[in-house]
Amino acid sequence: MGTAVAAPPLRVTWVQPEDLVGHELRQAAEDGRDTGAIERRWRAAGGAPAPDRAGASAAPADPALRPLAEALLDELALLPCPLDGEEPTELTPIRASCTQWPAHDLRLTDRQDSLTSRLEAAWLGRATGCLLGKPVEKLPLEGIRALARGTGNWPLTSYFTQTGLDPAVAARYPWNRRSRATSLAENINGMPEDDDLNYPLLGLLLLERHGHGFTTADVARLWLEELPAGRTFTAERIAYRNLLDGIEPPATARYRNPFREWIGAGIRADVYGWTHPGDPAGAAAEAWRDATLSHTANGVYGAMFVAAAVAQAAGGRADVHGALRAGLAVIPGRSRLAAAVRFGIAAARDEPTGLPGGFAVVADRLHRRYGHHHWVHAVPNAALLAAALTHAEGDFTGAICRAVSGGWDTDSNGATAGSLAGLLAGSPAALPERWTAPLRNRLATSVGGLDGIGFDALARRTAALTAPYAPDAPDAPLA
Repeated sequence: MGTAVAAPPLRVTWVQPEDLVGHELRQAAEDGRDTGAIERRWRAAGGAPAPDRAGASAAPADPALRPLAEALLDELALLPCPLDGEEPTELTPIRASCTQWPAHDLRLTDRQDSLTSRLEAAWLGRATGCLLGKPVEKLPLEGIRALARGTGNWPLTSYFTQTGLDPAVAARYPWNRRSRATSLAENINGMPEDDDLNYPLLGLLLLERHGHGFTTADVARLWLEELPAGRTFTAERIAYRNLLDGIEPPATARYRNPFREWIGAGIRADVYGWTHPGDPAGAAAEAWRDATLSHTANGVYGAMFVAAAVAQAAGGRADVHGALRAGLAVIPGRSRLAAAVRFGIAAARDEPTGLPGGFAVVADRLHRRYGHHHWVHAVPNAALLAAALTHAEGDFTGAICRAVSGGWDTDSNGATAGSLAGLLAGSPAALPERWTAPLRNRLATSVGGLDGIGFDALARRTAALTAPYAPDAPDAPLA
């Protein structure tokens, strides 16, 4: 008999305590919490800092660190945060801090018979922007530029391609491993699965099953029924784990969750905007109910911002600037996310839009300001999204290309920019065929019963869920 070979330890990224401490220390520093003593204990024991771009350290952590990691995570959660008063998570204080909380203005809602067409453009736009960003997800800004320049696609104007790329450049900046086979121009054959599309599909199912009175607990049950655990990442995987451990929302968003202010809730928010045309406040309130399953504070604001901006655009009579103003109106003005959105808009306005590659100057400025954040954090990505949409003046190609070329969470930013710009374009016919034709009106997903569905069918089902306007109706409860 041969000598038995020990199996390598199982790595389950985003949830193992010894991988979470570094991320929590990083989040605590952003919150202004005093972590010096805890960090010294962690490092003295051999604990690693948070990896720059991954969910776990490159080498497995010593399993003996787990009890200490669990204890330190709990100690970190007890540290007072000086920003709590300015960045609440509960909806009532959020609304109280918004001096211009928007009203539903029926004048901003175009004909109902054109809504389905706008929504199809939004679904297509979300898929297209996501697909554009997929092969360069996780790459640094200089890598994205090198790959685009290496194939004559800079400034970015079309899907990335391997054709004609110098092998040395490809080796230095490898394409995203999971996406290379399905998202380079020469490989696209329909829209491949991605969490940036899975979550809008889950939102559609949520509204079909529970209507607009859904609760956060309904969102949780839907995830457990329809969302494979392996298709979750960052804060969503933590919340999923917490649900399986018997923890109920909203505690699912807080317990040992260093990713609670990352972008995940923002990629789940479009459907609430799509189904509240002209009603950004109603969309934001529903996005809040969804987001608080897994996120707090700026992570929740990112979802509310997206939902409100999309709702304003879905009405059919707003421009991109009005949509962004609506998004800002539903989040606390003194929050870090609001400041980042304002900075992104200002940076875009400072740079002339007519110069080739002019957005690169904007992106560089954003990275100098927010580059200390993890690339999935909500704050830098909100700044980039707002800057891309502003600099492109809402133009579809300009918006998705700027959002992706600016780095950080490329597929998520491309998806949200594409959704909003698709709404502004107004119909699928208004989107350039070079973007939409490769999708073949087909979306792959692991969400039950929806694999292979067409974007036209999704638009019809979404339009059927448009929320009735009830100005005096109370917000639905948490659970």
